[in-house]
Amino acid sequence: MITNIFVNLPVKDLNKTVEFFTKLGFTFNPQFTDENATCMIVGKDIFVMLLVEKFFKTFTKKEISDTTKNTEAIVALSAQSREEVDQMMDKVLGAGGREARDPQDHGWMYGRSFEDINGHLWEIFYMDESAMKKE
Repeated sequence: MITNIFVNLPVKDLNKTVEFFTKLGFTFNPQFTDENATCMIVGKDIFVMLLVEKFFKTFTKKEISDTTKNTEAIVALSAQSREEVDQMMDKVLGAGGREARDPQDHGWMYGRSFEDINGHLWEIFYMDESAMKKE
């Protein structure tokens, strides 16, 4: 059985990337941090490995996506409220990220999308399952 998730993302400048995500409130595991990589703690069993591009290339024979032109994935994170979604977006914008599209409000689900300083796309959303229409 799978017990953890580790998302691996290439980054151009590890120090600037750590600074960006620190401003969003994330912490890092120093045990898995060096000049090539860091382990960002997202949740109890959820981690994002931020790897400098040269090191990331040692894990794949494929080219790294140019995130200014292409999307390789969208990492979606849930929040505990609509207010928390908006608070995270305020932090993103203050840290140098940019909003990737207009907010999406479906009544029972509210989400916003942002691009980090490396061009990776992230979603932050709140879902109220009790407000979903039952079919």
